[in-house]
Amino acid sequence: MKVEQIYTGCLAEAAYYIESNGEAAIIDPLRETQPYIDRAARNGATIKYILETHFHADFVSGHQELAAKTGATIVFGPTATPGYDAHVAQDGEVLKLGNVTIKVLHTPGHTMESATYLLQDENGKDHAIFTGDTLFIGDVGRPDLVQKLKAEITPELLAGLLYDSLRQKIMPLADDIIIYPGHGAGSACGKHMSKETTDTLRNQKTFNYALRTDMTRDEFIKEVTTGLVAPPQYFPYNVLMNVQGGMPDIEEVIKRGTMPLPPAEFQLVWDHEEALVIDTRRKEAYANSFIPGSIFIGLDDNFAPWVGTLVSNLRQPILLVADEDRVEEAVVRLSRVGYDNSIGYLKGGICAWKEAGYRTDSVEEVSPDVFASLYRVDKQINLLDVRRESEYRTQHLEGAVSFPLDFINQHMSELDKSKEYYLHCAGGYRSLITASILQSRGYNRIVNIKDGFKGLVGTGLPLTAFEEQRSML
Repeated sequence: MKVEQIYTGCLAEAAYYIESNGEAAIIDPLRETQPYIDRAARNGATIKYILETHFHADFVSGHQELAAKTGATIVFGPTATPGYDAHVAQDGEVLKLGNVTIKVLHTPGHTMESATYLLQDENGKDHAIFTGDTLFIGDVGRPDLVQKLKAEITPELLAGLLYDSLRQKIMPLADDIIIYPGHGAGSACGKHMSKETTDTLRNQKTFNYALRTDMTRDEFIKEVTTGLVAPPQYFPYNVLMNVQGGMPDIEEVIKRGTMPLPPAEFQLVWDHEEALVIDTRRKEAYANSFIPGSIFIGLDDNFAPWVGTLVSNLRQPILLVADEDRVEEAVVRLSRVGYDNSIGYLKGGICAWKEAGYRTDSVEEVSPDVFASLYRVDKQINLLDVRRESEYRTQHLEGAVSFPLDFINQHMSELDKSKEYYLHCAGGYRSLITASILQSRGYNRIVNIKDGFKGLVGTGLPLTAFEEQRSML
């Protein structure tokens, strides 16, 4: 028996490869399917099952394409209603895979159809559970995502079901069983996920707040429904894509998205298609020189989730400015969250753009030390903290205004274009995204603080916990 976790850090997502005696199962595959096919081929195995723990909200699954290429059976938990051929398993149903078995446990709570897959080894001993978004390391799945699609399924209803699922289906299992979750820290599918991506049930019973044996159902419901921020806007759209199916083949998406466009053609396509230009280069390169009107979302961080959070239309035509050896990576990562309409990239990059006589712009930046000197002279300086509200509440600079990047589209009009604003996040990535968006919308007095809060803490400026925000106007 072979079990392999395939972890994708930029999405904080875990897929799984299980193999026994020439047969393999893939759990929660990403959009690009060839790596799973190649892995099975190297081992001389046939992919028999594609097991989906639920209809995912944070990424588009590759289950349909993988099934079409391999003949494998797609399996969902009870109550699932996919719009394509799949096996909807019964609670307790056993699937045979080589010399091992996989038992389907219906564990509603994150979603109604959520399933946990119990792997039993060659001797019939319970070995591991693949919990999807039902149970994470240090947390459980949030119960508020389904309501975006079905208002009658409330977070409180799902939280109660999740309590029952954990205590009736998972906690009675052997303490030495291994937990393989669907996500790790950084995912928006939970609140307090650990950086660890696997653990034993024994440890989670000790350290995971949601598995406390003395926790009542009402206490659990209150705990898991408190402090939830609005999910990224693309989540409901990804759910529908995963339910309905019919996505284009990833190869076609890549072919269209990696079309090289010389500067004049790039400009022509930009105008004609009303495209969004996303610059994916390193943040230092973007700040130094960028195409006016483009926005920065760099590949060296949580690229796809931030695109999904900020770009409301999944069908928006997208043009890329990227290092040529990373264009395909950008297109693939966009497709993972349902953005299939990449239509090309700037051939030759910014150098070719300049050589063709087109204008560039830059982002004004200061070091934390320089900002500290300015702040000590003028404590009324307009400072926007673009981290998440929870980060701001934990600790922030005195006088800073919370202006989370997550909700920039809702709150941008609260800013005054005649005023100067200094921006910071935790390390400089999110604040540069914010600066690029504001500058593209005509806010021209924007200054980014390099190294973010991490750098500002070292300057000795006064820090505080949550306080009433002062007006940005």
